[in-house]
Amino acid sequence: MDVLWAPWRMDYILGPKPDECVFCIPENTDEDEERLILHRAEHCFVIMNKFPYNNCHLMVTPYRHVSKLTDLTEAQASEIMKYITVSCDILDQACNPQGINVGLNIGEAAGAGIAAHLHFQLVPRWNGDASFMAVFGETNVIPDHLSSTYKRLKPFFDSYCR
Repeated sequence: MDVLWAPWRMDYILGPKPDECVFCIPENTDEDEERLILHRAEHCFVIMNKFPYNNCHLMVTPYRHVSKLTDLTEAQASEIMKYITVSCDILDQACNPQGINVGLNIGEAAGAGIAAHLHFQLVPRWNGDASFMAVFGETNVIPDHLSSTYKRLKPFFDSYCR
């Protein structure tokens, strides 16, 4: 029998849930790599999902702690769309997916894991990535470690977003 390791998932499953919002990040950039923040813009930032559905799973999140699209200013909404587009382009270059799911769950009933702070999900997809493990074993296999994925994506954001 093969053993599949995804040790970062245990932190999510058993670990205490943070009291503060994980998307309300500090202004200083000292913890960006640890927090998996790939890029900071004026109104939003791009961050890797620490508990990904698939390899290279990103999120674009406003700095403002809002739960509704209507709470965003026009400038914030526009910049978020820009970085969703930029992130899709970078994912195409860095990961060569055959598709990308882009989505937003508004409210807990709609499936938002953190309903109080909007965050757009970008999940790269490859033909056949929903293998027998995901379908029958209810297990996702992430083929790359988070730190390796971060190191692969970060230079793309650094050069693309100057």
